[in-house]
Amino acid sequence: MKQTMIQLKATDEVQEFVKAASACDFDINLQCERAMVDAKSFLGVLSLGLCRRLTVTYVGMDGRFEQILNKYGVAQ
Repeated sequence: MKQTMIQLKATDEVQEFVKAASACDFDINLQCERAMVDAKSFLGVLSLGLCRRLTVTYVGMDGRFEQILNKYGVAQ
């Protein structure tokens, strides 16, 4: 299991992240404090709020998804 921190600041960033996550054939979760949502759900990701540090947890490997994580990654 892999974990990284990201921060999404606008709805277009959420859309790009969800699109990349949806293309993956493995589970991806986002967590903010105690709330956890499916990263493939646009409304779920938005419900966590913008400009907050989110923990991404995933198991598989996908080059495009890794690029998105690097783009929106923040120091832990």
